[in-house]
Amino acid sequence: MKTNRRCRALLAVSLNLMALLFSTTAFITTHWCEGTQRVPKPSCGKEKKTNCLNYGGNETANETNQNVVHYSWETGDDRFLFRYFHTGIWYSCEENINAAGEKCRSFIDLAPASEKGVLWLSVVSEVLYIMLLVVGFSLMCLELFHSSSVIDGLKLNAFAAVFTVLSGLLGMVAHMMYTQVFQVTVSLGPEDWRPHSWDYGWSFCLAWGSFTCCMAASVTTLNSYTKTVIEFRHKRKIFEQGFREEQNFLDQEAIKYFRERTEEERAEAGDLRLQCLHSCSPNRLHNTQL
Repeated sequence: MKTNRRCRALLAVSLNLMALLFSTTAFITTHWCEGTQRVPKPSCGKEKKTNCLNYGGNETANETNQNVVHYSWETGDDRFLFRYFHTGIWYSCEENINAAGEKCRSFIDLAPASEKGVLWLSVVSEVLYIMLLVVGFSLMCLELFHSSSVIDGLKLNAFAAVFTVLSGLLGMVAHMMYTQVFQVTVSLGPEDWRPHSWDYGWSFCLAWGSFTCCMAASVTTLNSYTKTVIEFRHKRKIFEQGFREEQNFLDQEAIKYFRERTEEERAEAGDLRLQCLHSCSPNRLHNTQL
């Protein structure tokens, strides 16, 4: 029983640790959603010769003279660039078309004003989700390494299960709220940010993987608690039944002993009475003759 309970506790601790690592990684990374943005090509110049609009003529003169009308033969999507972007809870980063690297801006500033409150609720829920995971993990470790008795272990197990279930529910709500905010931002966000195409990234997968591990840890902990309680009650029931049978056996033996003892005492009393009668009868005969 103790070995099985320890194995279940180790499994629950491992799942909770995975959930904690996944959720923390997803919270601080910017790959919840990723895709491409369609932006106009910049004008070609001395430093930029590719992925730009070439209007022909003297480029230097055209750049200095604002009254010159520029013409380009590129039409449709040829006039645009499709730059890569990725977004997280805190920041949205996109490819810099004018230089190497990326440029990032706050996703909270990009979200519409009507969705900022929901986004902050999502952030708070994510923080509480991680904190409750830490509390559940600590309780599971205490139950695994510092539990001195079965009763103390059951108490820690029950509290760990409750905190883990609550954290899983908060995580689910936080992920759903962020998804809603991002979809609204795609439609109502700034023009220079709206994606041309997008999909969910690996941070989003980590977030829901964390939720899955969290719920699996809570189910494992509840199963361990329930199974331990059932085994404890079953052993107690067997002990009580054995005690009752032993008590009944002892009672029967005691009754039998007292019966035999009473019969022996009666037999001894009868023998003493007969001996008294035999010893007294010659004296009575002698007295009558006198």
